[in-house]
Amino acid sequence: MKIKVCGITSVEQLRQLESLGVDYAGLIFFEGSKRYIGDKLYNNNESVRNTGIKKVGVFVNTELEIIEEAIKEYGLYAVQLHGDETDEFCLELMDKAKVIKVFRMGGDETIDALVEPFQAACHYFLFDTDTSTFGGSGKQFNWALLEDATVGKPFFLSGGIGPDDVEKLEAFQHPYLYAVDVNSRFETEAGVKDMELVKQFVSELGVKNAIKKQ
Repeated sequence: MKIKVCGITSVEQLRQLESLGVDYAGLIFFEGSKRYIGDKLYNNNESVRNTGIKKVGVFVNTELEIIEEAIKEYGLYAVQLHGDETDEFCLELMDKAKVIKVFRMGGDETIDALVEPFQAACHYFLFDTDTSTFGGSGKQFNWALLEDATVGKPFFLSGGIGPDDVEKLEAFQHPYLYAVDVNSRFETEAGVKDMELVKQFVSELGVKNAIKKQ
C-alpha cells in the first residue's frame, strides 16, 4: 500500500518525507485551505521541483491553464482534483500529469454510479470525507460504502486517517485500494507534520504490508 502525506508547506518536510520512504507528498493550491502553500512555497518552486518525492498538486475548481503552469513550475507528478471538475476537464490533463479525481463522501453515495463517468478520464480515484473545506477535516467517512463497490480503478483512501488506524487499514480489504492519504491528524499545526508520527505510521504500515505478502 502506497502512502501519501498531504498538506506540506515546506521544502524541508518534502525532503524528510522522501527520506522516510513516503511515496507521495500533497501540495495544496486551494486558497481556502489552512494548508495553502501561498508564500511558503511560491518563492521556492525550483527547490520544490528538485525534490525526488512524487509531488501531487491539490486543486479545487481551478482553471486549466493555472494547473498546467503549476505542473511545470513545481514538477508535479500528479494533480488531485478536489472540486466539481467534469470528466472532460480531467481528460484535458491526462497527458500532462497523472490525474487523481476526488469524490467527497457524505454517506449515501452509490460509488459505482458516481465514478462511472470518470473511468476513462483519470488515472486514480480518491475518496475523502465531504466537508465545506474540501478536505483536511480530520473526520472519517464510512468505509463500508466502498466494500460492496466494484470501483474499477486504483484508489487513494483519505479522510481523517490517523496514527492509530493501522489495524483498521489492515482490516479494510478492497482489490483496488492503492494508497492511503493522511493529513491533519499527523500535524503539530496546520501545514506542519509531526515527522515522528509519520515515521511510526510508515514503519507500522510497512510491517503489516510485509506480513500480508507472506
